[in-house]
Amino acid sequence: MDHILDMNDSELEHYRDVLDDALTQLALYDARGRTAQQVVALDQQAVGRLSRMDALQNQAMAKATQRLRDQDRHRLQAALARINSDEFGYCVECGDDIAKERLERAPAAPKCLSCTRG
Repeated sequence: MDHILDMNDSELEHYRDVLDDALTQLALYDARGRTAQQVVALDQQAVGRLSRMDALQNQAMAKATQRLRDQDRHRLQAALARINSDEFGYCVECGDDIAKERLERAPAAPKCLSCTRG
């Protein structure tokens, strides 16, 4: 298994680009999700009771999805910070190398597989 110590500048730049692209995608999803998170009108004449309940449920789901995107954004930004501080590819828990295969699948992974599994 390859270790992070073998990583060169172009590989680090590759991970930076992947993380930046993921953050850009999250920003696009945020823009699309804002409408679904808006306050649901109380006007019973314009919207029936069941339609309003559906709208409230959709709003709750949109807010939950936004929270998940916020968590993803935090993980991606933390990975970029690790790249900038030369700590990328090292487990935040034990300090060992994170396998390149793991980083290719999940570039924002903060832990090695051993620590992730517990």
